[in-house]
Amino acid sequence: MPAATRPEIDATLALRRRGLTLALLTITYFFSYMDRQILAILLELIKADLKLDDTQLGLLSGLAFALFYAVLGIPVARLADRTSRRDIIAVSLAIWSAMTAACGLAQNFVQLLLARIGVGIGEAGSSPPSHSIIADLYPPEKRAGAMAIYSLGVVLGAGVGTFIGGTVAHAYGWRAAMLAIGLPGVALAIIVRMFVVEPKRGLSDVQRVEDQQPVPSLGQGFASLWRNAAAVHLVMGVTITSLVGYATTGWGPSYMQRSLGLSLLDVSLYVAPIGTLLGAASAVFGGRLADRLAARHGIHVQSWVVMGMKALAVPLVVAFILVDDPLLAIACYWASLLFANSYLGPSFALIQGLAPLRLRALWAAITLLVINLLGLGLGPMLVGIVSDALRPSMGADSLRYALLAVYALTPLALFHYWRAGVLLKRAG
Repeated sequence: MPAATRPEIDATLALRRRGLTLALLTITYFFSYMDRQILAILLELIKADLKLDDTQLGLLSGLAFALFYAVLGIPVARLADRTSRRDIIAVSLAIWSAMTAACGLAQNFVQLLLARIGVGIGEAGSSPPSHSIIADLYPPEKRAGAMAIYSLGVVLGAGVGTFIGGTVAHAYGWRAAMLAIGLPGVALAIIVRMFVVEPKRGLSDVQRVEDQQPVPSLGQGFASLWRNAAAVHLVMGVTITSLVGYATTGWGPSYMQRSLGLSLLDVSLYVAPIGTLLGAASAVFGGRLADRLAARHGIHVQSWVVMGMKALAVPLVVAFILVDDPLLAIACYWASLLFANSYLGPSFALIQGLAPLRLRALWAAITLLVINLLGLGLGPMLVGIVSDALRPSMGADSLRYALLAVYALTPLALFHYWRAGVLLKRAG
């Protein structure tokens, strides 16, 4: 698209308003994750109302959403590399918010499945263009911190969604909770369209991208990422981490209710708010620590920061899953969140820093394609399948051991982050 027809604004104004833009993109991501994860706190109510098994719940929580979300992210990213990223985000926000509300109208599994697919279709247009805008507004030395702020949408969305969804569902039912979570996003879409800036591509990089340069093809985009070994290891690390994280987040509230004896309100009013604050602190601290250590020792350290923080969380998560005492289990869960949510900002900042300027949205979409097909798509569904398979022998504890089985993949993620750091150090 010719530069004259792009809705880009003056560089000075774009940089002056980058804080507002980052805030609005973070709020949009917050709504995205809230709408995506609202199902977690409602699973037990939906299971009883629609007479579903754990495999069906896992499909609703994971693959039904992830397949369309991930696959459609690629063409959306190609569009974002050519035209207004701001407009794509606003339209997508309106779509997924409306479809979340539509989930509350579903009368059976198929209808709820179709509505969840609609949420996935809408959310496909959010993260790739957002990553691209943030990378253009913040230079490499500040990018991990900015991405960490953006990643707060994950932590806050899951926590606030659990709080609002659980309390509304307790009083009015799970359908009302879906409506309460979904409808406000339509109004937010208008605000995003009005106030998010569309910066010049490559604005904050020493090298500037020229408008007349052709956008590389889709195949060139995939090939360029595949040729970068550090990027491949980063994608694998964040994918396995996300698989484990989506499995734990998606089934955590159900596990707390089934195996620890907590009520819906206990999870919503007490566990979720504290967990949200701790997870948010982890995300911000992880990004800032990665930026500070990278400035002192080199950009490769960011990958090792993620590895170290995730390693510290391992024994705490295992204790949360295996301990029978509810208070001790929840304490371990809260403590794990101080470390577990530190990976998103540095991971995506490193990938965006390695990406060619005209391929940032596409590299983000490729990363999200892998993350969501394997992570979000398989994580919750694997837990559901294993839980159903173990139920005849394990009874009510089948979910506990299904979560533990999936969490056992974590050491693979640690290896990939270590290897990415090694390769980045050699290159840098």
